[in-house]
Parts: sequence; C-alpha cells; structure tokens
Amino acid sequence: MLSNILWIIGAYLYGAVPVVYLIGRLRGVDLSKEEDMHISLWRKVGRVEGFFGILWDVVKGAIAVLVVDRGFHLEDWVVAGVGVAVILGEMWSVFLKLRGEKSNTTGMGMAAALVYQAIPFILVPIVIGAGIRTIPRFFRRGQSMDERMELGGPPSLSLPLGMFFGFALFPLGCWVMDAGWWRIGAGIALFALIVTKRLTDGLTEDIKKEGLKAGILVNRMLFDRSHI
Repeated sequence: MLSNILWIIGAYLYGAVPVVYLIGRLRGVDLSKEEDMHISLWRKVGRVEGFFGILWDVVKGAIAVLVVDRGFHLEDWVVAGVGVAVILGEMWSVFLKLRGEKSNTTGMGMAAALVYQAIPFILVPIVIGAGIRTIPRFFRRGQSMDERMELGGPPSLSLPLGMFFGFALFPLGCWVMDAGWWRIGAGIALFALIVTKRLTDGLTEDIKKEGLKAGILVNRMLFDRSHI
C-alpha cells in the first residue's frame, strides 16, 4: 500500500518538473509569467525548442501511466492515481510556487495511455477545433513561411472549445470502452482539473478589476479566456 502511494507522490513530482520553463531559462528567457509557456517558448526561443516542449509534455503524461500500467502491472486505482497526479504536478508545480501549465497536451498523453481505445472521443473535437482555427489562417495569401508557422496567432474560440468538449467526452469514451470505474474516474478527474485550472488561473486579477461575474466564468470555462 505504501509503495503505491509513493508511486502517486512520485508521479506528482515528475509532472511538476517544469521542462518547458527550464528550456526557456537555458536560452535566457523567463517563461514563468507567460500565459502559455508553449506558445511563448515557440515564439521567443525557437521552433525546435517549442516543438520539443510540446512533444515532451504529451509524452510525459503517457510515460507515467504506461510505466505503472504496462511496466509494473499495478492495480487500476494506482494507474488512475498516477495519471491524475501527473496532471496536478504540471498544473500546480511545487518547483514554480504552485504555478504551471493548463495541461491540455499532457492531458492528451495521459488519456491516450490510460484508455487508448477512447482517444477518438478526445481527438475528434480537438482536431475539428484546431482545423477551424488554423486552416484558414495557414492558407491565407500574402504570408511568409514564418507567419504561416507562427504558433498561437490571433485568439481562437474554436480550439479551446474543442478541447473542452474533447476532455468532457473522454470519460464517456472510457465508459463505452468498458475501461473500468477507476479509469473512468481518472477521466472525469482530468476534465474537472482542466476546467478548474481554466476557471482559477489569473482569476484574482479579474476580480480586482471588475468583480466576479458569471459571464467571465462561462468564458473562462468554454473559451479559456475572460472576454471574447
């Protein structure tokens, strides 16, 4: 029992290691105050570093689950706990004074390793949202290759909305695939954590400026920003 708890604690610490932030620091850029470390790493440091940072965060979520599930064949509750702990570590890193990322990329990796059969439930809405957001901008005439390859671009509504529905549908996918209640519960926890991070990240500043309004909370939950 104690060893299983240690696995979960270790998963939190592993998830909390701020690799994207450290890459930025190695290149002389402090990403700790940035709204999105991945976009800022891509834009302010370089595409190679930005691509590696995104790839690492996806793989990070998958590795932790695969090690305890396929490597050590631990019980489902431990596998679920490790998956959730990695997300908690990235969102509220002890190494960054409980700051961190919103874990969309790590969440996708964690979900794929947790119940790979259910991954279409999460990917289809995200791909649709990304396509609506990116394809018209990518093929707009009169752009240089640098402009086409710019990660982020103008604020998007479709991509964060696609992510919202993708993570919301993932627990349903786990249930359809008969993944077991512990894994279904981990899927529900993943969605709840992503919504919680959206709602709370920087909320104090919004309340100071204009008070707590229902519209702000709805926009944060669905579109990952206070105003649209």
